[in-house]
Amino acid sequence: MSLPLLLFFFQFLSPSLQQFPRPCTTPDVLQSKRCCPVWPGDGSVCGSLSGRGFCQDVTVSDLPDGPQYPHSGLDDRERWPLVFYNQTCQCAGNYMGFDCGECKFGYFGASCGERRESVRRNIFQLSVSERQRFISYLNLAKTTISPDYVIVTGTYAQMNNGSTPMFTDISVYDLFVWMHYYVSRDALLGGPGNVWADIDFAHESAAFLPWHRVYLLFWEHEIRKLTGDFNFTIPYWDWRDAQDCQVCTDELMGARSPLNPNLISPSSVFSSWKVICSQPEDYNQREVLCDGSPEGPLLRNPGNHDRKRVPRLPTSADVESVLSLTEYETGLMDRRANMSFRNALEGFASPETGLAVTGQSLMHNSLHAFMNGSMSSVQGSANDPIFLLHHAFVDSIFEQWLRRHQPPRTHYPTANAPIGHNDGYYMVPFIPLYRNGDYFLSTKALGYEYAYLQDPSQRFVQEFLTPNLEQARQIGRWLLAAGILGAAVVGIIAAIITVACHRRTRRRKSSAYGERQPLLNSSEEEGSTSYQTTL
Repeated sequence: MSLPLLLFFFQFLSPSLQQFPRPCTTPDVLQSKRCCPVWPGDGSVCGSLSGRGFCQDVTVSDLPDGPQYPHSGLDDRERWPLVFYNQTCQCAGNYMGFDCGECKFGYFGASCGERRESVRRNIFQLSVSERQRFISYLNLAKTTISPDYVIVTGTYAQMNNGSTPMFTDISVYDLFVWMHYYVSRDALLGGPGNVWADIDFAHESAAFLPWHRVYLLFWEHEIRKLTGDFNFTIPYWDWRDAQDCQVCTDELMGARSPLNPNLISPSSVFSSWKVICSQPEDYNQREVLCDGSPEGPLLRNPGNHDRKRVPRLPTSADVESVLSLTEYETGLMDRRANMSFRNALEGFASPETGLAVTGQSLMHNSLHAFMNGSMSSVQGSANDPIFLLHHAFVDSIFEQWLRRHQPPRTHYPTANAPIGHNDGYYMVPFIPLYRNGDYFLSTKALGYEYAYLQDPSQRFVQEFLTPNLEQARQIGRWLLAAGILGAAVVGIIAAIITVACHRRTRRRKSSAYGERQPLLNSSEEEGSTSYQTTL
């Protein structure tokens, strides 16, 4: 039985414990606020007996936030994760995970001592089999319940301060859709429709790029665990100068349905996908959270968008202009920031002038609006798997900027950014915990690279030689089989020819030595019949 199949059965046969670790969703844990699970590897809390980590108090930053969110004590995401937990596992060395049972990004092996650099490649440079494998991994993640995490379906207050937990299972893929919804949802202030919309813990400020960097790394990490393929990396779509949705084919992310331009082609596996967390207005009116229930088909109608909002897709010149901006954040550090690299790349400022604009979606934002469907809503945008390809390329632009300007960590705001975006703020809703400022650093330190950012020789290997070798291996299997079959046919033919030649030789020899007996000789004189055969 293959490793992926074993993992698949394990996930459905393993007992369920009660982006929340299953062991941390019981009434006892929620009321004690102590999320420090036992690591099965040695039976100790946080793997302490093996030196992996210890259960410690969570210390959150007290530095002030910006004025965009004027409330306090109303939202579960404030001072994350203290509403739910004030103690978690803090891992040592190269260990990571809610129980310190896994390896930090970029490290592998039983003791997490093996350092490896993974390479994210252009999806159009993948071989046919690599593309098919990527699509199959996406679909497996969509249909497999996460063995480690559940989602919260109510606020802490609605759970009677933890005494009546409100959690539900979720698939591996939909876990990340829900995380993107939860981090960007409106704050529920109490009462139907009473919300504060000017709040987002992963967009419109400094944490936009570090948060999505960790999001992709964590998604990659979970897919590796699910499939057993620890060489897996997320491919990227280089959309510079694109005139249309180049990845919208049935071979890749799904073509347009000929029956309904808003749907995916029936020939694509994505046509059967159901979206979640796509009705924020309904949740606000009912004062509830998205519970992960299916809400309809995946929608996409690329190009049929508001041309005033998105005049065109970003060009190579746009990317270069954004990369020339030297300041990461400026001003109020929100969508109104001028000459801010983050704001320009996110798409709230003009790439040409660096000045904030209203009424238009540029750079990163333009791709979301261009897709004109599930991707166009911030909270539900991760329902469309194109989201991964798009954000991988956005992350690569962030990496280019870091390498070009080499900013010290002090360039990342420590205070007065909108809530959730200061350096010391823990990323919502990740557990284990990640600080924003810790991921304001190069991909090299995190164990991955982008193929097009490598030096020419490495790039040749990754983008040209490797795919061709993969195709050669696929063709080689057929050639080997054909060769074996051909050799067998040739051998049979040779054997037949040899036997025929041998017969002719024997006949000639018999004639040369004067043998006159026929094959069947009848003797009437003796009244008997004798049979002689010559081979």
